[in-house]
Amino acid sequence: MNIIDLRRDLHQHPEIGFTEFRTASKVVEALTSLNYHVIFGKDALDGDSRRGVPPAEVLQEAYNRALQDGANPEFLQEMEGGYTAVIGILEGKTDGPTVAFRFDMDALPVTESSDPDHFPHTNGFRSKYEGNMHACAHDGHTVIGLGLAEKLADRNFAGTVKLIFQPAEEGVRGAYSIVKKGMLDDIDHLFCLHLGTDVPLGEFHGGSSGFLASTKMAAHFHGVASHAGASPEKGKNALLGAATALLNIHAIPRFSSGSTRINVGVLTGGTAANIIPAHAKMIIETRSIAEETNEELEKRVRNIVAHSAAMHELDHEIEIIGQAITIRCDQELVDLAMEEARQVDGFSTIKACRESGSAGSEDASFMIRRVQDNGGKGTYMIIGTDIPAPHHHPKFDIQEEVLPRSVELLNLIARRILG
Repeated sequence: MNIIDLRRDLHQHPEIGFTEFRTASKVVEALTSLNYHVIFGKDALDGDSRRGVPPAEVLQEAYNRALQDGANPEFLQEMEGGYTAVIGILEGKTDGPTVAFRFDMDALPVTESSDPDHFPHTNGFRSKYEGNMHACAHDGHTVIGLGLAEKLADRNFAGTVKLIFQPAEEGVRGAYSIVKKGMLDDIDHLFCLHLGTDVPLGEFHGGSSGFLASTKMAAHFHGVASHAGASPEKGKNALLGAATALLNIHAIPRFSSGSTRINVGVLTGGTAANIIPAHAKMIIETRSIAEETNEELEKRVRNIVAHSAAMHELDHEIEIIGQAITIRCDQELVDLAMEEARQVDGFSTIKACRESGSAGSEDASFMIRRVQDNGGKGTYMIIGTDIPAPHHHPKFDIQEEVLPRSVELLNLIARRILG
């Protein structure tokens, strides 16, 4: 398996959360060829627990595109409707613990650069799906997982390996549904990872801290349309209610219990200048370094939305479209990962937990927490690569030499635990 070529193929075909039909099909194909037991489609996640699933027409368009671009129709049938999680399981030659590795697969709604200094463009593997881009290294994560699958295919170990290929990490939407399906309940050790995050090539961190708890919400306001000139008093202005909520949400005070973030990122509503808007929608997020504080922020947002709607005699509802909690890495796994990284050529700087400086969130937090709640251990590792532009930027890219290095590291970690 040439993981550089595979990474470039995935980079050319970026798929956003719950539309990773082609990517997931390629993963199923590769794992099946390596004699893994593969769980995918509705068997791999709980459909009702998915957050922020795209509309049916978006899912269908992505499904049809995957078919046109070489996805296996047999596998795709099981994924229709956005069921794009894949779990690969391989049992060793004797009994032992279960070790799992998690890899996210989704891309972002970012238009990739076509500037002459952008490496994927000049080397012929810029995104073919205009408006979508792998701008956060998930193409790299996916091929690291498949490279690891190939390394472990000899089954020369004691225990079980579980490779979790997760959809919809962006917006912290996909992990929770895999947890709710019970896919983490038999795991003793869980390793998650990310490339980049402002860590240079050659540097490795065995764990991370500082990820924020977060809640993403969509608030819908429902009013009554009316002629804005002839009978404005007959209408109930949904957009005005949403605007009232927006201003008050951004007026929520800071907290002494820890840093917080609040943002209304989307506000839409109305159809014409002379019509009282009957519907409006807001996309809101809260974040905090403390889970309890984030829960309080969410409660205050809900109160503001409810009372803003009531002021304008509107109906409303709120749906959770994404969520994450904080991450606590187990020192035993941090130390183990650092020890194995010292055995891999190319890792010149080995560190313990990295304090996240991005004020970001990660839904692998739900997976790590479930494993820990069941008595297991987990960590979230950072593997450095120099990047020409920040994550989620049109010129984002990774240094591909980090990919085989990462595969070798995970192989050493797996075999260390599995004897």
